[in-house]
Amino acid sequence: MESVGRFFRGPKQSYFLFGPRGTGKSTWLRQQYPDALIIDLLAPEVFRIYSARPERLRESVKGAEGETIVIDEVQKIPELLDVVHELLESGSGLQFILTGSSARKLKRTGVDLLAGRAIVKTMHPFMASELK
Repeated sequence: MESVGRFFRGPKQSYFLFGPRGTGKSTWLRQQYPDALIIDLLAPEVFRIYSARPERLRESVKGAEGETIVIDEVQKIPELLDVVHELLESGSGLQFILTGSSARKLKRTGVDLLAGRAIVKTMHPFMASELK
C-alpha cells in the first residue's frame, strides 16, 4: 500500500492531534515517530488495561526520559489526561502526542485539554496537492 505524504508538521512540544477519521493521523505518527511508545486504545486488551487503571501509564513510561509517547484515540479514556498532566508537570522531558477524531467528546466529559501544556493541532483531510 502506497503512503501519501502530508504537508503537516508536528511541533517539538506535546500536542493533541485531532482530525476526522481516515485522514491518516495514526499512519503519519507511526512514520514520523518510529521509535515512539505507541499506546493504541483501539486494541481491546490495551483499552482494558488502561481503562481499569489509568495510572498504569506512569509504569509504562517509567525510564523513558526524553522519549515520545503516542496515545492513539485518547478520547476513549479521558482519565488518562490527568496522568499525562502529572507527568508533564514532573519535568520528565517526555513528549506526548494525543490523537483523536474529536475534541468535542473530550470537552463534553469535562476534561481540560492540559491548560497550555499541550497545543492543539488538526490534521485536515487530504489536499489535492498532496494527492498529486
